[in-house]
Amino acid sequence: MAEVDRMLAANARWAQQSPGGQPARPARAVAVVACMDARMDVYRILGLEPGDAHVIRNAGGVVTADTLRSLAISQHVLGTREVVLVHHTRCGMEGAEDAAVLDVVERATGVRPDWPVQGFADVEEDVRESVRTLRACPYLVSSDVRGTVYDVDTGVLREVR
Repeated sequence: MAEVDRMLAANARWAQQSPGGQPARPARAVAVVACMDARMDVYRILGLEPGDAHVIRNAGGVVTADTLRSLAISQHVLGTREVVLVHHTRCGMEGAEDAAVLDVVERATGVRPDWPVQGFADVEEDVRESVRTLRACPYLVSSDVRGTVYDVDTGVLREVR
């Protein structure tokens, strides 16, 4: 059985007990920008329930143009006011070099991507840079932004200052 078939079957079971009917506005007026890493269950890590927050995920949890687009919509249209960044230890983007990653994609597909990879050398410094970028963004109405690093080995989430 394909993984998607397993997921569809699981959804059918879940849908029978799903509460549904929740508003589009996040109940806790917060948006989370996190890495897509499969080891991170962002809802459990942050004590969130469905409907509490917008969760925006990408490789490295980095601030991309699409992250800014999503956060602007989250704030202007759907009322969020706080942003929490969740990076993590042992991230695959740590040490990733743009040229090397783009070379791999180009060799496999014959096409070189036009997007930046946005790897980083130090996870804490990348969190700080991401916080600065979001606080300086002219499209966002709130500069209430805080950054964290999740330790994938211990489960501890710590704030980066």
